[in-house]
Amino acid sequence: MTQHENPTVDVLLVGAGIMSATLGVLLKELDAGLRIELVEQMEGGAAESSNPWNNAGTGHAGLCELNYTPEKADGSIDTQKAITINTQFEVSKQFWSHLVENGTFGSAQSFVSSVPHLSFVHGESGVNYLRKRYAALRDHHCFAQMDYSEERATLQQWMPLMMRERDNTEALAATRVALGTDVNFGALTLQLLDYLSRQSDCRVSYSSKVVGLTRVAEGWRVRVRSAGQGTREVLAKRVFLGAGGGALPLLQMSGIPEGKGYGGFPVSGQWLRCDNPEVVAQHQAKVYSLAEVGSPPMSVPHLDTRVVDGKKSLLFGPYAGFTTKFLKNGSFLDLPLSVRPGNLWPMLAVARDNMDLTRYLIKEVMQSAEQRLDALRKFYPSLRPEDWRLEIAGQRVQIIKKDPATGGKLEFGTEIVASADGSMSALLGASPGASVAVSAMLTLLKRCFPAELASQEWQARLGQIFKADAQQLAADAALYQSVQAHSNDVLGLA
Repeated sequence: MTQHENPTVDVLLVGAGIMSATLGVLLKELDAGLRIELVEQMEGGAAESSNPWNNAGTGHAGLCELNYTPEKADGSIDTQKAITINTQFEVSKQFWSHLVENGTFGSAQSFVSSVPHLSFVHGESGVNYLRKRYAALRDHHCFAQMDYSEERATLQQWMPLMMRERDNTEALAATRVALGTDVNFGALTLQLLDYLSRQSDCRVSYSSKVVGLTRVAEGWRVRVRSAGQGTREVLAKRVFLGAGGGALPLLQMSGIPEGKGYGGFPVSGQWLRCDNPEVVAQHQAKVYSLAEVGSPPMSVPHLDTRVVDGKKSLLFGPYAGFTTKFLKNGSFLDLPLSVRPGNLWPMLAVARDNMDLTRYLIKEVMQSAEQRLDALRKFYPSLRPEDWRLEIAGQRVQIIKKDPATGGKLEFGTEIVASADGSMSALLGASPGASVAVSAMLTLLKRCFPAELASQEWQARLGQIFKADAQQLAADAALYQSVQAHSNDVLGLA
């Protein structure tokens, strides 16, 4: 893109993470003539939540995450969220496969690897729950490859590291899906950004911070302050705020009525990390278990194989903490400055109704190093403390929104907020965000690009990229199997 003082763009993307990068590439695939600029306040892309050490790298597909299959009051298992996330992840894989086949990327192995996904429980109540979960999932084609076992010999094969020196009288059970994935969302994001920066009428600007958003007849006048270059203005027909935890303050800056009432609850994270090759070689899986009673969904413990830049490590956690920052590189004033008259009551209502979360965070913050290791010993009884070190993860900002019944509600998913005319949009929330980024951005297209999306040109291009959407994949077993097999072949997943 030709650089001049006051450029006009069709779309301004704020934040160089997986969401903005995905939306930018998707838009250029649908219309190569769109003028796009992406601005990022850090010196490079994928510096916050998309960085591989700031997240678990799980290709979330509902295969092992027990919080996606809650037990209902009548004792049955609710499988809908697991099915939805599974098919949405397959939509992401279709998009990545399209880009690989068209030469956009190099080898897919630089960002995605096959890692089995396991659910692991202990104790009679845990075993009973997992047995019911398996029975509820196994007949659906999305989970046809899931295996279940309570046999020690089988569990030894699936997770040898976790079975060493374990009490033989303890009730145990696990499910396993061999075709799980580990995704380096940082590497994926950087590949998307590199591709985007090489397109015509496209500009990626780092060390650039949005400091003003003003509604004008043509769209939005955006003031951008760049390191060493001062402040400039960009006239954008549409603006997307994909800045992770930084999206909420920018949404508030925009002043759109649809953003009023939203607040944010920041949660920091930590992992225990092991790079000892002898230990790492004994665990090839992502193993998720049940959260402790009274703990929030984000606290689900898991022991993961991570593959970053071709090297394997193990991560265990997450251990939560509290800070008032909305970004890892943010300010301690982020939370207090986000409080507005419109969101004060929802935030107070959430504080009133989530005392369990408050107690949980206090407990997590006060943990000693030995207490963290004790949590890991439930997965890996024979651990050696010297093999593990603390790794600081990224920030997550959970959504607080108005609720007519309670005054305020704390959400643990993701949500798109958009102005009525679609000219301003933002993505708020956390997990399973990155894994379902493509589906989230397709939803955004429906909200913000309805006329273009209905055109023959865009429909034809979407048909070339996606053989099926999430709803079709959930309903049609043969179609699901065909689409999954093709994506796995292109991405090198075995």
